[in-house]
Amino acid sequence: MAHVLVVEDHPANMKLAVFLLENAHHKVTQATDAEEGIRLARALEPDLILMDIQLPGMDGLTAAHLLKADAATQGIKIVALTALAMGGDREKILAAGCDAYIAKPLRYKEFLQVVDAMVNGGALPSVA
Repeated sequence: MAHVLVVEDHPANMKLAVFLLENAHHKVTQATDAEEGIRLARALEPDLILMDIQLPGMDGLTAAHLLKADAATQGIKIVALTALAMGGDREKILAAGCDAYIAKPLRYKEFLQVVDAMVNGGALPSVA
């Protein structure tokens, strides 16, 4: 079981991510914007952060960059959740400090495989 922080502003996406994670026996903490996500990451030191890219206010890539630049949070794995999986986006996501990304809409098998790989050090599925 891992502690996963989900930073997602869309209620349906949050509900699905929490449902999948809790059914896989992970502890889940929720944040609806980047600022709250950064605060919770610093306070709780989760094993993994699932970070939506398009958030109100600060975007998820900026938040990921700030977390990776902070000695207290730089070791936390970050997976970007994005509907922007276009050419060049993968490079921007990884350059911001994210360790992987999952394209939306979420596909539960891929989602759980990426989460498992991040928390257990396994191989990422080829689609991520």
